[in-house]
Amino acid sequence: MGKIIVAGIGPGSKEDITPAVMEAVRQADAIVGYKYYFQYIEPFVSDGCECIDTGMKRERQRAEQAFALAEQGKTVVVISSGDAGIYGMTPLIYEMSRERESTIEIESLPGISAFQKAASLLGAPIGHDMCIISLSDLMTPWEVIERRICAAATADFVTAVYNPKSNGRYWQLYRLQEIFLQHRSAGTPVGIVRQAGREEQEVRTTTLQELDPEEVNMFTILLIGNSQSYQENGKIITPRGYYAKAPSPSAPAHSVDGCITATTPMATPSPEGNGQTESLKPGQQIMMTSFRTILGELRRKDWPLGHKWALLHAIHTTADFEMEDILYTDENAVETLFEKVRNGEIKTIISDVTMVTSGIRKGALQRLGIEAKCYLGDSRVAEQASRQGITRTQAGIRLAVEEHPDALFAFGNAPTALMELCTLIRQHKAQPSGIIAAPVGFVHVKESKHMVKPFHDIPKIIVEGRKGGSSLAATLCNAILTFDDAELLKPGRDL
Repeated sequence: MGKIIVAGIGPGSKEDITPAVMEAVRQADAIVGYKYYFQYIEPFVSDGCECIDTGMKRERQRAEQAFALAEQGKTVVVISSGDAGIYGMTPLIYEMSRERESTIEIESLPGISAFQKAASLLGAPIGHDMCIISLSDLMTPWEVIERRICAAATADFVTAVYNPKSNGRYWQLYRLQEIFLQHRSAGTPVGIVRQAGREEQEVRTTTLQELDPEEVNMFTILLIGNSQSYQENGKIITPRGYYAKAPSPSAPAHSVDGCITATTPMATPSPEGNGQTESLKPGQQIMMTSFRTILGELRRKDWPLGHKWALLHAIHTTADFEMEDILYTDENAVETLFEKVRNGEIKTIISDVTMVTSGIRKGALQRLGIEAKCYLGDSRVAEQASRQGITRTQAGIRLAVEEHPDALFAFGNAPTALMELCTLIRQHKAQPSGIIAAPVGFVHVKESKHMVKPFHDIPKIIVEGRKGGSSLAATLCNAILTFDDAELLKPGRDL
């Protein structure tokens, strides 16, 4: 009785063929494979060896020929590119053996896979947990493939993409890119390797946002980094964690669309871009995962970046996806307010109640040199409110405007305070740098928000309708203070 050896011949160069595979080819009585691959093993084929080559999509025929030859007592080598066990002939041989109830001995010899060769050319992109996905729907329904893409994206796997495109499959890679951008930052490194290990080899890097599917073909392997991956000197590196705080084995996990994602600290490229890594706090990692989850569930995916950043903060704080309908921002309001903070025009944030100032991150205030104040506890407020017959929050806003007429004003509780500011603006006693209008309740709440909208020269963020609250006003302040983290979708640095 003969024998079938299924051998992976590597990605395409003699140097990448393992000694075990070379020896199997030398000892073979017959070799069966796709005709394109014989050029790579020709130097090792012995005289008298029967070589049977076929065209593409003839895998079953090749397997049947291998069994027929082995049943004649021959040692048959079935060759596949890369590793024969990865989208290769090995699974088919074992399945056919079961179907035929064959007693032929089967041996599998591993080879260097295309994703491994591509990874070595790109540097060290698969230094941590990774997965492989084929976009070919020839034998797998697209619905199944898309579920696997979603799982890989949400679980933060480094992902190798096989069979990314063909003449008949032109849109699937676009869809993969869309899904990954819902869960990964736009700057996520992507490696593109064409004809790995062969004379026509091409290697380059790009980002998830800049990836152009039109530049990809069936001879291309893509490697998409995870949230830790970074580019340096034309290479992609995914840290294993040696220079970051070691994760705790008992750390909790966070559910993302039914997938469990670890919330232990992760390493991320340092903001200086020097290739060093920094450890993320557990709370920040949870917040980053939550933001990716929210982003994946938004109905509209193309919100402008500033609005989207505020929206993610609002939904994260409230768990209320109605925010997508009721959060209003003036055009470029978040961007404009952040620039005013960064260039020193905004030095003070005034709130109507102390719970708003309590929710603004102290680390961000200190980092940016901003003071957050609420006048509600000022001894002058109660006296003025009593004397003038107004609410204490109204009195607090009047005092605030006297001392900080150009502050950023944030309202999360009292519509009367917001209405008071509107009156002072119309009287030319206040010219705020910006307004966050999120009072909550049933009396004068909607009206107060309508009153603030006509001030077209003041950047505004408004939670329309009855909803709002101190925590919501605070988180919208935090969105402004951290807008420089928006593009990388990296919230929570000041936690």
